Order: sequence, then C-alpha cells, then structure tokens
Amino acid sequence: MGNGHFKANKNRGDTTESFPLDFTAVEENMDNFMTQVKNLAQSLYPCSAQKLDYDMRLNFLENTSVTCNDGSPAGYYLKESRGSRRWLIFLEGGWYCFNKENCDSRYETMRRLMSSSKWPQTKTGTGILSPLPEENPHWWNANMVFVPYCSSDVWSGATAKTDQSGYAFMGSLIIQEVVKDLLKKGLENAKVLLLAGSSAGGTGVLLNVDRVAEMLEGLGHTAIQVRGLSDSGWFLDNKQYHCTDCVDTASCAPTETIKRGIKYWGGMVPERCKQAHEGEEWNCFFGYRVFPSIKSPVFVVQWLFDEAQLTVDNIQLTGQPVQEGQWRYIQNLGTELRNTLKDRPLVLCSSYWIDVQVKGTSLPRALHCWDRSLNDNRNNKAPPKGCPVHLIDSCPWPHCNPTCPTIRDQFTGQEMNVIQFLMHMGFDVQKMAQQQGMDPSKLLGMLSSGS
Repeated sequence: MGNGHFKANKNRGDTTESFPLDFTAVEENMDNFMTQVKNLAQSLYPCSAQKLDYDMRLNFLENTSVTCNDGSPAGYYLKESRGSRRWLIFLEGGWYCFNKENCDSRYETMRRLMSSSKWPQTKTGTGILSPLPEENPHWWNANMVFVPYCSSDVWSGATAKTDQSGYAFMGSLIIQEVVKDLLKKGLENAKVLLLAGSSAGGTGVLLNVDRVAEMLEGLGHTAIQVRGLSDSGWFLDNKQYHCTDCVDTASCAPTETIKRGIKYWGGMVPERCKQAHEGEEWNCFFGYRVFPSIKSPVFVVQWLFDEAQLTVDNIQLTGQPVQEGQWRYIQNLGTELRNTLKDRPLVLCSSYWIDVQVKGTSLPRALHCWDRSLNDNRNNKAPPKGCPVHLIDSCPWPHCNPTCPTIRDQFTGQEMNVIQFLMHMGFDVQKMAQQQGMDPSKLLGMLSSGS
C-alpha cells in the first residue's frame, strides 16, 4: 500500500485541511494504523460537533455603564464561526417612544424592548442569521451577532438615565460597545463587517454605519470593510392622510415623533448629515435624506407599501374597505418611495428572505450580487453578468407581487389572496376592467399573476 491523504472541507469555506494517512505495511503494524484512524476521528469531531450547535449565546457588555432603558445591562447574542472572516451584526427593530408618558406605557406592555431582565440565554438565528445553507445560501457561514433592541431610540441615543427622563437612551453607544467587545472575540481579523437591521434597526444602520467604520479605523483596524444592510428602515416624512393628535408613535406624524424623540433621547445623527441639516437634525432619521451623506456601501431593502409607514400615515389595510381618497394616497405613497429610491443599490419587497423576488431575483441572490460587485470594484473587475443589484417592483398597488408573503385580515386571521385583498381595499374590478377596455376575467388573471 502507498501513502494517502484525507481531505476535510471545514465550514464549506476555501480552507482545506489534510490529514496524512500512512497505509504502508498495515499488516505489520495494525496498532499504529488504528492510532492514526483514532487521531483522524478526533480531529474531525469538533467540526461535526460545532455544526450541531446552531444557537447564538447571550453576552452582556463589558462596559456596564451602557444600558437598556431601565438601567439593566445591554448585550448581544453571538454564534462564532471560527475560520470565517465575515461578521454580521444585526440590529433588532421595534418602533420607539418619544416622551415619558408613552415610554411608561411601552415599559408596561413591551418590557422586552426596554429591559434585558427576561432575555433568554440563547437565540436561534433565522433568515440572514440562519446557519443553514438552504435558508441562508450566502451568509450561513459568517459569525452571527444579534443585538436586541432595548433603547427605544431608533439606535440613536447616547444619554444616561436621568430623573427627568426616567430612562437611559443609549442605542448608538450600545452598537459601539458591541463592536469593541467583538474585537476581542475575533472581529479584529475580519475582512467584512455587515451591519444589518430591520425597521427601527434598519434606520439604526443608516444612522450608525459610518460611525462604526470610523471607530474601527480610529482603533487601527483599517482592513475591515464595513457595509450596511437596511431593511424596512426607509421611512418618508410625508403628511398623514388624516392629521390626528400626537399621542403615540402610531397616531403621530413621523416628523413630529422624531422631532420630539431626538430631544428626549439626546439622539445622535451622522456628522455629515448633521452639517447638511443644521438645527433640523431630525431630517437624518429619514432614509432618502441621510443616504446621500453616507460614505459606507449600504444595501436597502424596502416595501413599496410598508405597513408601518401606512400606519403612521393613518391608513389601515384591514377592517372597512378604503375610500377612493385613501386608495389614491396609497398609490402616491408607492410612487414617492420609488422616487426616493432612484439610483440607490437596492431591492424592494422585503425580508421574507428566500421566497420574495423582485423581477425574478431573490433577496439573498441580490445581496450576493452586491457583495460581489463591491469586491469586483476593489479589484477593478467588470461586474458579473446577470447579477443585478438595483431592482424595483413596478406594479402600483399593495401586494401586487405574487411572491410577497400572504396577507391576513387582522380581525379574522384568514389569509387573503391578491384579489380578495384588493376587493377588501375597495378595489372595483368591474370598473377598472371597463376603464382599461378589457374583460374582467382577464384583469383578474393579470392581478393573480402579479403582471
């Protein structure tokens, strides 16, 4: 017999480890051969054992002065992927509060978003945080970090708890401290750091991505490429359909809540955006206003008809059919969002990760293409063909993309297809078909297919 090598691909990355096996004169030295097999088995065991543990584990910040709203310690969940030089830090979303009264109410009803006292010790990642290749084809192997939202300030605050406010607002400081702690856990060797987030977390990405990049550069970690992924954080500062008293985040106009909130939180915004909107820094909480000032590469994912945006604009998508004026308002909202997103590297629909497609391209695929395009730009390569990074749905009403997640009536809980949804919205198929000069059944077929 001759010599041989066993090759093991660890973490499906580029690194291949070889374990030499000497088959010479096995008959004469069986004990030595079995020792080699035993050593091989022991070498492979950590690989298989590591893959069985999919959970991220809770770590509290080393800097105990940076806290959640109620003064409890802030922290993060981490699942390390040894050997990978890619890190994903995900900022949780969950609205915000902007004065003592509605923060007190939030504390009573949504304490998990203001305190770490009941956080579980582990968390299983899903979507882009999933360690499963079939659920997360391009980032499953990264170091995963989930940062729970417990500052209620759109990740912007840097203010300790006071008697007047009753709460600490330290969202921006929490992000910085998480990054500092992770440097000691391997982030210092990273090639790419993707700061991602949804809803308030998505806005938090826009507010903090450059600050994270500048902090790492200031600490001497110039080789780490910092990028942003903002999902459903691109809100508009438009006028409400109906103006109402500003009682809470759902009834108050977006501009008004942010104006009040930024003072209450001691909110920080990116320096370049601050200079562009001196005295009116609240503008920097709205994606299309802050985006031009951001230096780091940022990928934007946004519903054209975002439920949270419609809620603050006092448009309800369930219950009674909407009036004609509301329908026009909704369509105009989609047009406004489309216009603010021109010339941005983006995909629009949302974070139902694997299934949602825009013009035949899934979100994971588009994100992978964006990732490749950034690397190709750095290496002066031409962008790959068939790899789009800028896609916008062109259909003009909510839920017109058939790959969007099923919508439910909030009162009955029943699923609705696109036709049921549009009829629920007060959409007159007969009248629309007549205006288009086509048979109603043909229009229904087009609506069903999303064309």
